[in-house]
Amino acid sequence: MDADFRTEFVREPGALKDHPALVLNADYRPLSYYPLSLWSWQDAVKAAYLDRVDIVAEYDTLVHSPSMQIRIPSVIVLKDYVKPQRKVAFTRFNLFLRDEFCCQYCGARGDLTFDHVVPRASGGITSWENVVAACSKCNLRKGAKSLKRSGMSLRKPPRAPAAEQLNNLGRKFPPHYLHDSWVDFLYWDAELDA
Repeated sequence: MDADFRTEFVREPGALKDHPALVLNADYRPLSYYPLSLWSWQDAVKAAYLDRVDIVAEYDTLVHSPSMQIRIPSVIVLKDYVKPQRKVAFTRFNLFLRDEFCCQYCGARGDLTFDHVVPRASGGITSWENVVAACSKCNLRKGAKSLKRSGMSLRKPPRAPAAEQLNNLGRKFPPHYLHDSWVDFLYWDAELDA
C-alpha cells in the first residue's frame, strides 16, 4: 500500500516529530487509532508531573529542570477513563476514513474529494447516507447527474459509521512512525489468525 497518499489528510504538528507519547485510556486502549492518539513529549511530561497519567514506557532521552530530571515518556495511561464518543462527527477526514481513502466509484486512491450521490441540485442533502469519497476524475464525470444517468455505480452504499467501525478501519492505516514500545498496546485486542 502506498503510504504517501495519506499525508495530505493528516499533518503532524511539529512538536510530535520528536519523542511523541502514545496516549492510552484507563483500559489500556488508545484513545483513537486514526489519527493515533499522540501527545507531544512536553504535554506527556506535564501530565505525569500533575499526576494525571501513569508512565508505562519511556524513551532513553532525559529532560532536565533545575530541580529534577525525567525520562521522556513514550507510552502513558490516563488515570481517569474517558468514555469513547458514540456519535461520529461528519467531517471530511472521517468520510475518507469510512471509505478507506479510495474513490467509491473507481477505487482510485489519492486526489480525493467528495461527491453527493443524489446531487444537491436534485434535492440531495449533505449527510453520511448521501456523500462519498470520489476522485476528481469520477466527480467531474458524474457531475450533477444521478447515478443512473451517469452510468456509474457505487462500490458500497454510504452509511453513517459507528465510532468502533472507524477505529477498526483506522488500524488498517498505521502511522508512518511506530515506536517499538507502542506496538504491544496498539494491537493487543486484535483478533488472532488461526
